[in-house]
Amino acid sequence: MKTQTPPSLPGELLDEAMELTLAEFCRLCRLPAEEVLELVDEGIVEPVGRNRTTWRFRAASVRRVRCAVQLRRDLGVNWPGAALALDLLDELQAVRVRLRRLEG
Repeated sequence: MKTQTPPSLPGELLDEAMELTLAEFCRLCRLPAEEVLELVDEGIVEPVGRNRTTWRFRAASVRRVRCAVQLRRDLGVNWPGAALALDLLDELQAVRVRLRRLEG
């Protein structure tokens, strides 16, 4: 997949199917590469590719990382705790979607 140039303004919309390089992802998440690597290790974000030099990150992951950063900043949650909270939020969203289907 061809990499597109990501938007530079925080209010711009990203095509969630877009794939970003590590540098682009770091810029959009406003995090240094070392911290993004920690997020990968904790399972908060999963890059596509076999090694760091070829990693691509889905643009949809930017929202997940920003949420993890907010949990850490506002609530003092560590990265493993943020990973757990995000997984639980994902499960809750999936349950809500299933419930809407059953009700509709």
